[in-house]
Formats: sequence, structure tokens, C-alpha cells
Amino acid sequence: MSVAMVTLGCARNEVDSEELAGRLAADGFRLVDDPEDADTVVVNTCGFVESAKKDSVDTLLEAADLKESGRPQAVVAVGCMAERYGKDLAESLPEADAVLGFDDYPDIADKLRAILAGERPHPHTPRDRRKLLPISPTDRDASRLSVPGHLEVASTDDLGSHAPASGPRAVRRRLGSGPTAPLKLASGCDRRCTFCAIPAFRGAFVSRRPSDVLQEARWLATEGVREVFLVSENSTSYGKDLGDLRLLETLLPELAAIDGIDRVRVSYLQPAETRPGLIQAIAQTPGVVPYFDLSFQHASATVLRRMKRFGDPESFLALLAQIRALRPEAGIRSNVIVGFPGETAEEFQALCDFLVAARLDVTGVFGYSDEDGTEAERLDGKLDPELVAERAALVTDLVEQLNTQRAEERLGEQVNVLVEAIEDGLVEGRAEHQGPEVDGTTELVGALEGVRVGDIVTATVTETQGVDLVAAVAGEERA
Repeated sequence: MSVAMVTLGCARNEVDSEELAGRLAADGFRLVDDPEDADTVVVNTCGFVESAKKDSVDTLLEAADLKESGRPQAVVAVGCMAERYGKDLAESLPEADAVLGFDDYPDIADKLRAILAGERPHPHTPRDRRKLLPISPTDRDASRLSVPGHLEVASTDDLGSHAPASGPRAVRRRLGSGPTAPLKLASGCDRRCTFCAIPAFRGAFVSRRPSDVLQEARWLATEGVREVFLVSENSTSYGKDLGDLRLLETLLPELAAIDGIDRVRVSYLQPAETRPGLIQAIAQTPGVVPYFDLSFQHASATVLRRMKRFGDPESFLALLAQIRALRPEAGIRSNVIVGFPGETAEEFQALCDFLVAARLDVTGVFGYSDEDGTEAERLDGKLDPELVAERAALVTDLVEQLNTQRAEERLGEQVNVLVEAIEDGLVEGRAEHQGPEVDGTTELVGALEGVRVGDIVTATVTETQGVDLVAAVAGEERA
């Protein structure tokens, strides 16, 4: 039986899909890229914001349409939206043959076989997973997972730091072939940001053991990966449940020393928890790119407190100054929420003033909207949606100008570009300050004879196109 995995949302979902793919392949399913060629289409949904939820529903409906005209016999929803809404999603979307939650992952192969045989599993009733341990794909019978091209490691994502060495094991199979791959550092989140529903359906924060992270990175290197992108809901918390809050500082040099891994990148740093030692480890460890994904969300101290976050313009700018004192060329990206309940004109201006002073490489802008079950949904002082949209548009225009200016500051800068695509003579990749998919790209021009995907090429920035760069290669400057 064949199965196609369709992944929506963040890099954490990419890892989940590859773990599910590994389990299915180990259990006899044939993986195919095109949903039209699959007996079953599994859609790994995103439940983060309204636009992502709409994309998930649209994708499920498109997959369901294939049942009328092609090979697919079943469409199955998994992932965050499926976990978050469960039976409500199943009732509102009868086109999907099943809606499976995280608890169904260990038995995913058996579940799909039953669905193809005509069974319709009862969708789960969503629960607040903060009261449970996070679940990610594991297998109760590790002996079945000795399959070439797969990874199997002891999994602590669902057992916390007390998992026995001989306990359940995770398996992963790559769904892509590019030189970059996400690597899960932890699952869940212990923070209580009032606007965020993620902890409720992803669960409490649980770090993966360093040995498991290192083993998976070594396997990725054998699969042709040259850059690993550490993903979690809050990477600055890594190790706190293992008794060592500075474990990431220890882990980064070990990851960077793995043969075949040339770049290590860290995602999602909580600004209020980003300590000097971690800044130094990211900025100065050879092989770790100087890249800081700092989720500021706002700059006004009063808005941040209503968000149950901490900080203010002065502390955030001091943090940026610490980074740039060590690595002036460091890449720094962030996200901000505009129009949070009670946001005054003065608080909005404080955010704008901070963004001007911060000189960020990339800034994602979100207009506030209520998320089901969050504390912010119950807050007073909701702004008119038209005002939220107006402020979001203003900040979007502002950051486009600011990000373009920051890119222009890189003219003449020497960058190391990981080549990710070569098509019709166009050679494209990412410099160290550019994260996968979200931070722009760098086009290489000049002496490119013999350049291949996966090469790291040294070049000089000659042009900018918004946040995208054009960089010239002078000669044999590749690794």
C-alpha cells in the first residue's frame, strides 16, 4: 500500500512527518511523493493561526477530491489542527476519512490499514496536553525498525528524562533530499503566553537527550545533510528538565564537530531567557552559524506583560548589542504581534521605534486575532479589526523598508552560501544569516563551473533585492 505525506506549517511538523514516514515505511508502506499516486494521503496539519488552519482545510479538501478522480482511497488528517480540534474537525470535515491525534502516532500503520479496510476510527476528544507528557512517534517493537535508510534512536519525547535506555524508539525517514534538515531539540512549551494555544495541544516542555540529538545528526550527515536546523517551541529552555539549563551550550560544539555537518543553526530563542553564555556559544562556536531567531512579539513593556512575557525596548536593544559586539554580521530575525488587546497608540509607537533601532534582518508581522482557548481571548480592550489591520499594514510596510536597508548594509560583505538549488543556470542558496524558507535567499553569479547542490561557496554581496542577495564568486571558493 502506498502513502503520501503532505506537510503544512513549521519545521517541527517536517520532523513529525519524517518520523511518521519512517514508521510507515518500516511497517511495509510504500512512500510516494505525489498524492495522486497514493492509496492514502496523510495531511500533517497546522493549527497555529487562522490562515494556517484554512490552508490545512483546503489541502484536506483537495486531497479528498482525488478520491473521485484518481487512486487515493483515504484521506487522513494528523498534526496540530487534528490534535487541537479532534471530533469537531471530523464533524465539520466529513470529506476526511479520519482525524488522528498524537496518541495515534505509535500505531499509525495499523490505523491506516484499518481505514483502508473501511473502518472509521472515532476521533479523539481534545485534551489540555500541558497536563500530559508530550507524544511523538515511537515504536513499542524496536526490532521491526532495522530498515536501510532509516534512523532509529531511543526516544524521550514521550517519556521525559526517565525513559529507560531500552524503551520505545523513534524512527525517521527523510522526505526530501536537500542539504538542510530540521532536527528536533525538544517538544512542548512550559510558558503561558496569553496569545498562544500551542502548549495546550503540544504539551509540556520535554528535552530530548543529547545522545539522541547527536545520533540523529550523525544519521542526517550520512543522508547528505550539511546543515542541521535545531527546532523546538523554546530552544532557550533546552536541558532545564534534564537538570542542566546550559546543556545547549555544551551540545552545540559536539554537533558542529560531527563529520559531514558543516553548519548548525538554532531556532526560536526566547529573548528574556537568552543568556550571555548561549549568545557566546552561538556567536563564537566554529560551525555554528551566528543566527539569532529572537521572538520579541512586541517591545512595549506593558503590552508584553499583558502577553505574560517580559522585556522592554532597552533590554531588547542591549541584547542585540551583546550579539553584534561578538558578531557584527550576525543574522537576527523576529516576529511581532500588532493590535494586541489594549494596545494604545503610545504602545504601538514604542514597537515601531524599537524596530527602527533594532535593524533586524527579517521581521514577521501578525495582526492580533483571538485564538480558541487562550487567555487573550478573554481579555478586555479588544481593538477594532479594521484598526488592527491598519496597524499591521503600517508595520509591514515599515519592516519591509528596514529589512531592505539591513540587506543593503551587507553590500561588499563576504558570505558563505550553502547551495540548495541549481535550475536553468540559476544557482541559489542561503548565507549564514538566512534561515531556511523564511529569511530570503542568495543568488550566486560569477565563476560557478562545477558548483553542485550541497557545496558551500564563498562570495561577495553585490546586489540586493529586498531581503534577497546577489553575490559574486571570484574563483575556486567552495567547500
